[in-house]
Amino acid sequence: MHFPSTALRRLAAVLAFALFTPLALAEHVNVYSARQEALIKPILERFTEETGIEVNLVTGGGDALLTRLRNEGRNTPADMLLTVDAGRLYRAREAGVLQPLHSDFLKEVVPAHLRDSADYWYGLSVRARVIAYAKDRVTPDQLSTYEALADENWRGRLCVRSSSNIYNQSMVAGMLATEGEAQTEQWLKGLVANFARPPQGGDRDQIKAVAAGQCDLALVNSYYFGAMQDSGTAEEKAAADKVALFFPNQAGRGTHVNVSGAGITTAARNVEQAKALIEFLAGPEAQHWYAERNNEYPVREDIEPSALIQSWGDFKADSVDVTELGRLNAQAVMAMDRANWK
Repeated sequence: MHFPSTALRRLAAVLAFALFTPLALAEHVNVYSARQEALIKPILERFTEETGIEVNLVTGGGDALLTRLRNEGRNTPADMLLTVDAGRLYRAREAGVLQPLHSDFLKEVVPAHLRDSADYWYGLSVRARVIAYAKDRVTPDQLSTYEALADENWRGRLCVRSSSNIYNQSMVAGMLATEGEAQTEQWLKGLVANFARPPQGGDRDQIKAVAAGQCDLALVNSYYFGAMQDSGTAEEKAAADKVALFFPNQAGRGTHVNVSGAGITTAARNVEQAKALIEFLAGPEAQHWYAERNNEYPVREDIEPSALIQSWGDFKADSVDVTELGRLNAQAVMAMDRANWK
């Protein structure tokens, strides 16, 4: 059958509309996530079930995703950045890849010191950096503060990961914010002198080293210990059984805490959908899920931690504004370098 050229063009247009309109009309949000897919996808699927908004997920390392956002600029497909550590969230704002998100709901449920003061990002879960100790070689009454880890009696007994790790950088930045440069630098020198081995591996590796007798203490994020307690691997469970957690500085400023959090990208095309997702992640269901699945503390004070987390005991958290962890990051890295923390 012969069609005139004009008719052909009209038919092509109709077919294109029929093929692509459902996709174009479907609400969606594009997320760059530094959280592993297995740790975030189930709650994103619940968001889609509740709202009908599809989530397109790209996962990667926190620093790599920030570099990608910078390089993509206005052409980035990402509407939202979900990452771990306030230091990285601060870097994202400084890089100009986030825009303010004004939400009365988020301001109500996320404590002020766990979000950006100008609304560029909001904390969604809390993690504590604690002391893991060997139950057969150390007793809780021997422990007190981060500062005391620099005492000579811990010489050659401490395991910790590299100074390039953002968690350690933020811990040192937190001390700079509360204790000042001179005291922090003195502490760092004593801390490094007490290392049982050159810094290496991740937080789980530090816990395993304590269990194996390579050191008696380690600085770790609490949720790694929870993951090992709840692990399907017998080796990890056995290592966790030999270790307990201690929350430092309970008589003073409190234990250092950090956040995972999210913000909307400057180039976002689906701003309302991204806002809806961040608000959902701060809602009761997602907050409970974070605690049960990831062994992290809810950012909301009205949500109870999981039973496993509660088994570690209650603690007083440092209330320093976590934005300071990013602002003081460069100073922290330089102080760690001067102390020869590799």
